[in-house]
Formats: sequence, structure tokens, C-alpha cells
Amino acid sequence: MKTRRWTGAAPARWLTVLLLVVGIQLGGLVRPAWACGCGAAVPAANTTFRVTEETSAVRWDGRAEDIMMRLTVAGNSDKAAWIMPVPTRATVALGDDQLFSRLGHVVEPVEETRHYFWPREGDWPFTDRPDHESVAGAPRGGGEAAGAPPVSVVGSGRLGPFEFVQLAATDPAALESWLGANGFSMPDGLAQSLRPYVDQHWEYVAVKLAPDTRGKVLSGPMDPLRISFASDRLVYPMRLSQRAKNPQQLRLYVFAPHRVEAVADIGGGGTTELLYAGKPDADDVRWPGEGLGAAPYLTAMARDLSAPSTITGDFEFRPAAKDTRYHRVKYRDELLTVGGVPVWLMSVLGPVVLLVAWWAVRARRRHVRLMASYPPPPPLRPL
Repeated sequence: MKTRRWTGAAPARWLTVLLLVVGIQLGGLVRPAWACGCGAAVPAANTTFRVTEETSAVRWDGRAEDIMMRLTVAGNSDKAAWIMPVPTRATVALGDDQLFSRLGHVVEPVEETRHYFWPREGDWPFTDRPDHESVAGAPRGGGEAAGAPPVSVVGSGRLGPFEFVQLAATDPAALESWLGANGFSMPDGLAQSLRPYVDQHWEYVAVKLAPDTRGKVLSGPMDPLRISFASDRLVYPMRLSQRAKNPQQLRLYVFAPHRVEAVADIGGGGTTELLYAGKPDADDVRWPGEGLGAAPYLTAMARDLSAPSTITGDFEFRPAAKDTRYHRVKYRDELLTVGGVPVWLMSVLGPVVLLVAWWAVRARRRHVRLMASYPPPPPLRPL
């Protein structure tokens, strides 16, 4: 029997294959850290989870802020967790999903018709094609007491698919450790992003979310959550989105006494698009359980955060110089007609018709004059 001898290269090749297989297996255990605009979020172990869109309605009257937030998620995770900083002690409740539907209807572009003179493709005598449509914008008329523990639980509860705990902290590293020890496995390095909030004595709402049905993955729009707190400035927490690994889409509906604008750009890539500014009908935007009070003006905006790691702070808003109303307009272009007849055709054929009519009248007059120049026929004699 022959004995196979291993060359020096063969073991190296097998070792490379083995390391590659092990690397792939370990790679499957890596849990990517995601984030939403409101704060940091992570999925369950060995799963994927990402926030594809975040929609929030914010009401602020100069003394208190009320945030209604809905996340749209994708992936194969059956549970996840996230944390949201708040400047003062907050109350947590379920939100109203219908509010977002009503707001979406309010800020939809209005449809207007623009007429054009010369025929385009799709108009006679050119080939058929659907009418052109375009969208454009157009104006329309407390800190903790000395000696307090580094992390304190100040509240907790369960709301539908959400299990939450409210925390106060004086040490960002201790807060990160507490979250990890209590089932909120946040991204590595979270303490660095939390430090500015700890230094300002903010508190935190940590939330675990899971579908109502066991074995069902988190996908699509989640139930909205409502977080309310006292605040003398209009702020929307965004700093923790520095930990996001994928682009974010944020849509904000801000109710305040006046139209608002961002105090400064916070980075993150992209630009903020104004969707609407004005005072909508109260029935269309009624706040759950109450009216809008001293916050009747709505400013709606959208932001694509293509580079979340470059975010430098929170969204903070101030009153704009003027309460100028704004509503996007969806134009429908139509050929200018009169009585169903294209005006361009009338303008082209009109002179021709007039010329023919003038020539006919002139010819008729010449014929009459010519006939008048002949002597009258002799009278007929009787037979």
C-alpha cells in the first residue's frame, strides 16, 4: 500500500479553508447595531433588524413637549430594544396610529392645472402619451441630588408590545453597563454618545419591543409610542443615531405656536425638505384625547440621513421669522383649449380662415360690381 505524503503547501491550504469556515460561522453570530433617529436600537442575538423609516409628531407649547413616534422596521428579529434620551422626567403611553394617516393626508401636495399653448407629445397630431405631471413647492396663501446612585430606575411598565423602564444616570459608563445587565444590549461605545446627555442631567426611556404573536418577526410599521415631558425648548433627540449602520429616513410633524426652523444643521448627510407649513383644520389633526391648545401651527419636514455617523447633536427648533404658509403643489399640465378646440390650432388656422373669408367677400363684391356693369337685358316681347 502506498503512503501519501503531505507537502508543506497542503496543510497551509487546509488551514486556510478551516479558518475561512470558522470565520463565516463567527460572522453569523455578529449582531449589527442599528439606530433610529430617536435613539440607539439593537436586535436580538443572531438576527438582523433595521429601522427603515421613523415618523414622529411633536407638539410643543413653550412649556411641555409631546412626541408621538412610529418606527417602520425590517429584518428577521423577533424582538429588539432601544433607548431614547429625554431632558426631564417623562410619561410613556401608547400613541394614536390614525394621527399619522391624518397628517399624511394634510401635507399631501395639492393638485393644480397648468395650461400650455403648443402641443406636446401625447397631443394631436403627435403620438399618444399620458399627461405630464410634476411636483413642486409653492407658497399657499432637573439634575440628580448629590450622592445619588449612578443609575436609578424612576419608572417602568408595559404598553402593548412595549416593555419600558425609565432611568436617571450620573455616569454614562454605568448606564451602559446597567442596560447590558438588564437585557438592553446596546451598541459598543454607547457611553460616548450618552455623555452629553448625562452631563446635562437628562433621563432615559429604555424600551423592549416584541410582536404580540410569538415567533412573529418585527416587520413593517410598529405601534406608535407617546412620550411626554416638560421642556422650555423644542428639541428632538438625534445624537444616538451616530451608532446607526444604515441610512435613516426621518419625517417630523411639528406643532408649535408658530412656524419653526432648525437652529443649526446637525449633519448626518442630506438636506431637510419642507413638506408643509400652515394651520390645518383642527378636525384633521386633532391630538389624541385633547385639542392642540396653544400649538396650532404645523411645520412638516423630511430628512434623509445618508451618513448617520456624522450626526453632531439633536434637532433643536426655533420660531421662524414669519408664519409664511407653504404647501407643495402637484401640477397637471393640460393643453389650452376653448370649447374643446386647441387654442394653438385656432391661432394657426384663424388667420387662414379670415383670409379665405376676406377673399370670398371680396370675390362676391367683385361679382356684384361686374354684374352691375352689364346693360340690363331688353324686355321680353309678347308673341
